[in-house]
Amino acid sequence: MTNEQVLETPEAVTGFASLGVDPKLLSTLTALGYEEPTPIQREAIPPLLAGRDLLGQAATGTGKTAAFALPLLQRLAGGDVRPGRPRALVLVPTRELAMQVAEAVHKYGREQHVSVLPIYGGQSIWQQLRALERGVEIVVATPGRALDHLERGTLDLAEVGTVVLDEADEMLDMGFAEDLESILGRLPDVHQTALFSATMSPRILGIAEQHLKDPLRISIARESTTPGETPRVKQTAYVVPRAHKHQALGRVLDMETPTSAIVFCRTRLEVDELTEAMNARGYRAEALHGGFQQEQRDRVMKRFRSGASDLLIATDVAARGLDIEHVSHVVNYDVPTEAETYVHRIGRTGRAGREGVAITFVEPREHRLLRIIQQVTKQKIEVATIPTVTDLRNRRLELTRAALHEAIVAGELDSFRAVAEALSSEFDPMDVAAAAVKLAHQASHAEAGSREDEQDIPNAPQPQERPRHESRPSWGQRERAPQRGAPPFEHGRAPRFEARERFERRETPETARLFIGAGRFDALRPGDLVGAIANEAGLPGNAIGPIRIADRFSLVEVPADAAEQVIRALRGTTIRGRRVNVRYDRQ
Repeated sequence: MTNEQVLETPEAVTGFASLGVDPKLLSTLTALGYEEPTPIQREAIPPLLAGRDLLGQAATGTGKTAAFALPLLQRLAGGDVRPGRPRALVLVPTRELAMQVAEAVHKYGREQHVSVLPIYGGQSIWQQLRALERGVEIVVATPGRALDHLERGTLDLAEVGTVVLDEADEMLDMGFAEDLESILGRLPDVHQTALFSATMSPRILGIAEQHLKDPLRISIARESTTPGETPRVKQTAYVVPRAHKHQALGRVLDMETPTSAIVFCRTRLEVDELTEAMNARGYRAEALHGGFQQEQRDRVMKRFRSGASDLLIATDVAARGLDIEHVSHVVNYDVPTEAETYVHRIGRTGRAGREGVAITFVEPREHRLLRIIQQVTKQKIEVATIPTVTDLRNRRLELTRAALHEAIVAGELDSFRAVAEALSSEFDPMDVAAAAVKLAHQASHAEAGSREDEQDIPNAPQPQERPRHESRPSWGQRERAPQRGAPPFEHGRAPRFEARERFERRETPETARLFIGAGRFDALRPGDLVGAIANEAGLPGNAIGPIRIADRFSLVEVPADAAEQVIRALRGTTIRGRRVNVRYDRQ
């Protein structure tokens, strides 16, 4: 683990230590900024570590992932090493959740170098097959795709000792009941099962009765938000590609002109980089994170409280215990993974009867986290578009106009009248006034301008509401799968996989995926691809789909009817200073 990845060093993680969590995992939790376990974590971790089956009723956003991931990782570390076959299976309802859970498990288990594979429709099946052939320890899958692999013999559950059903009620609502029964029926006789659901319907209890052995049942009530607790806080979210978040923050702050603001980041490195960038933009920004000594922390807070600085850029743990009355804006540079964290953060503004503003930057893959926060807080978060270059220029002119208005109202202009009268005798008085406005505007915003402000930020896809109930073909209506041992594919992609992927992805066949022969080893960033496609092919940023950058290549989705145009344009230009191979991706 590098220093750049370290978040905080809280005084202690005794809360997790008292639950029996291994010291190696404790050090990871410390680095990630975890302080105290949530209620679901306190109740679930000890019995899961002891090997008991668990039936947990807990809503999304209460910390369930860590509640089952930490015991799972600890039990894997203590078991026999069996390379190749998966030793744990986590079933989730959607591809978004599969990615998020896999990322979280990988993050918690990075000291153990645990291998985690997300499996879901919409991902290249060949990549999944290669990863399964190499061997993984934990598989996080949607039921449909997991069952497809089981029926083709490419997923072996013989060594699985732990299975987790996350958001089981939603899996049933989506029509995965038969798939779940089939998967659970193929598990070894001896294994641990944890089932989590927001509700305990008869169907959930039926699954628990059939597949869980003497489970411990726990129920965690979601922390309620007191009515009227945050109504004076205007909540806005901006969906921004990660490569443009830095630029977007500066632009939104320029538009909002906060009197004082706290910007929350996840890592120390992010705090330091953002503080430097905001100071270069003309803000008086101060950093605050766990690398600060108490004396440094006191100095920073003194300057922020006195108004000597107007931006405090901090990590969650470093900002705990702060009691500042005059914060006008709270910015979530990263979406909090827990809804309670979001509520706690935005509670720092809108105090003492004042109105406050809460701004959250959401990456395209984090739409689900935003929905969870809205469900927990029972408040609508307005999704807005990033201000354009024109918006920013108009806002700066408005600020200049307001400053001139104040100067006129304040008076004390006699010493400048002689200059104005002399110039008015030579030039049109309106031209003289316009020239004065120009000089005042340039002087006021000289530091704020940058090359970034001359380019619009690509619009990311806006969050779409996913229907909770959707029809799904019954088991008998599905195409019969090949027998065990049959070749995974005949004549390309299997029809059953294609249909399943379209269902799980809710996709339309109107996009094409392109292969770009440059990747992480070439210092390629998503912004480089977005810029090249937008500038060379004339494709608007909001038409560019998901981008994946691997070590030596990249994949990008574009509208199918523009794919040839994009290929020709990129072949005729350079990316990161060199020409690269561009073609349709061969899935």
